[in-house]
Amino acid sequence: MPMQRWRFQWRQQALAPEIERAGCALACAFSSSEEFEAAIIRARREAGVYGPKRRWRQLALGALIATLVIALALWLV
Repeated sequence: MPMQRWRFQWRQQALAPEIERAGCALACAFSSSEEFEAAIIRARREAGVYGPKRRWRQLALGALIATLVIALALWLV
């Protein structure tokens, strides 16, 4: 019986740091789900998941509008 008690105490002492870390893992560093989701998106952007930022659609739309304005001005003149 004393041998089993000694083994139990030794295991309990050996597992103490893991038990403390497990308790800390349950705590959340974010105060809301919005902060958590923003952090996920930020990390994914930094990792390049979403790809490079492309503004070609905005440039194409601007060029189309400019062309239409010039064409309309020439048609009215």
